[in-house]
Amino acid sequence: MAKKKINLKELTDQELAEKLKEDKAQFTRMKFNHAVSPVENPMRLRTLRRDIARMHTETTKRANAAKATNQ
Repeated sequence: MAKKKINLKELTDQELAEKLKEDKAQFTRMKFNHAVSPVENPMRLRTLRRDIARMHTETTKRANAAKATNQ
């Protein structure tokens, strides 16, 4: 069953930062666990890494937009 994507644009800055922190911690745990013994679904590592990158992109986009409105 496919995981539903979260619309990052609907999250507040606080929620986005919290989700990013949680996903980074989960990715780190999964990566260490995978080094010791194989993870059940190794593709989950890839999707989690890409989700983290998407969150970083959204954070940067918001920061640039806020910077542009302040100028």
